[in-house]
Amino acid sequence: MAKPQQEVYFVFMNFDPVYERLRADRTKQGSATLDAYLSQKHDKLLAKLLQPDTYWKKSSLAIVDGFAVEITDAQASVLRSAKEVRVVEKNQELD
Repeated sequence: MAKPQQEVYFVFMNFDPVYERLRADRTKQGSATLDAYLSQKHDKLLAKLLQPDTYWKKSSLAIVDGFAVEITDAQASVLRSAKEVRVVEKNQELD
């Protein structure tokens, strides 16, 4: 049986007051704290909803509280149903 094809999706999170507070701190220390917070938050969400070793988080996006992840269409549907998630969009490559 063929392994389902994985593609890159962008996942954007719902409002998070902790993210908003950390984002307001424009210092180098504040930026590092925000990056660590988001990376951990995004990792926990993926671990809670998807099976281990079935996805690859490419990056967390601090400017919008989101992340890029390589997943299947079925996994994208699972993420779309999570209360913490606002939008899940497949990456559209332009020619």
